[in-house]
Amino acid sequence: MATKLYFSRDTKLIAHVPMASAGTKNMYYDIPVLDGFSFSQAMNTSEITLNEAQNTSGASRRGRAMFNDSFAPVEWSFSTYMSPYTSAGGTQGSSGKGDATDGDHREVSEALWAMFFGATVNAGLTSDATNLDIEQVAGKATVGVFDLYFVLGASQAAAAYNYTTGAGTANQMIYKIADCSVGEASFDFDLDGIATVNWSGNGKLITEEATLDLSSSTAFIYEGVSNTTGFIRNRVSDLTIAGDPSGSSVTYATTLTGGNITMSNNLTYLTPETLGVVNQPLGHVTGSKSIGGNFTCYLDNASSTSSAEFYEDLVEATSDIQNSFSLTFDIGASAAPYALVTMPTCHLEVPTHSIEEVISMETNFHALPSDFDSTNEISVFTFYGQDVG
Repeated sequence: MATKLYFSRDTKLIAHVPMASAGTKNMYYDIPVLDGFSFSQAMNTSEITLNEAQNTSGASRRGRAMFNDSFAPVEWSFSTYMSPYTSAGGTQGSSGKGDATDGDHREVSEALWAMFFGATVNAGLTSDATNLDIEQVAGKATVGVFDLYFVLGASQAAAAYNYTTGAGTANQMIYKIADCSVGEASFDFDLDGIATVNWSGNGKLITEEATLDLSSSTAFIYEGVSNTTGFIRNRVSDLTIAGDPSGSSVTYATTLTGGNITMSNNLTYLTPETLGVVNQPLGHVTGSKSIGGNFTCYLDNASSTSSAEFYEDLVEATSDIQNSFSLTFDIGASAAPYALVTMPTCHLEVPTHSIEEVISMETNFHALPSDFDSTNEISVFTFYGQDVG
């Protein structure tokens, strides 16, 4: 029998998400992933050993026993490009359509953003002919729960989106990760790259599925996946910093050389400890939401709003117990396709200098809510797409 091998380049990732009711997964999304994805699940075990002296015949028992206690939560990670688009319109989920209205803005990974911030896709997204808003849903003890399907060998399928596990040439290997949650999303400002989001999280259990047939599904969104004009170039991004460290409002002119935004739900998965059975993870609870990152720029002293003045204002604010700045990242420079992220109340650390051929500064920031009861660490998170219809 010929060897049946699988290549990472042939993999498809499908997400099964709740649209309107938490826990009711009723829409599939094609999530185009990049190289470097991973998923794994470990087993928690206990070891029993004996510790005794020798008996009268000089023998000593040195054996040991192992027991399976529980499955550890599944760990998964993958990366996707930011790729907003405007829908051609039609019944959502039918023939892959992402929206019922022609011209409404969507994003190929929008379901993951909705799952990060809330429990359902509809509650987490607002789409119209102007843009796609990612909603900051009120703080909850849990976030969205969904399934992931890693289809290995998907490109070898005889029919698109019709997959069957098997050893045949046209067969696939289908792994399902049940009840996933997004723990962290981050993106780096690599000036020579495309805007990329790194996703990671957990799930309950990995199982092998026999089939996954979405070829005629009326609840499957893949519009925009094959659109290569919707990618966002990092080099045409900019940052606006506004604050009043010296008592008067000022907007600093900075040109990015790099940076990162990281968002974390700080999830904890709970697993029972019942004796005599192999326990499985029960589910997750959220910790404090953490949003922050850093940005780098050259040390420039050309004007009163340059990076050198920004550093001086921060380091001389010796009596400020707290500081508050508004950061607006324009990823794509306001020309579709692009994304806009505004964090209105950021605490900034004093920049550190990097002594190289051209001296630069790195500034760490922490996006905070306006008070403990609010979830407005991000006030604007918006995508603007290009027409794919």
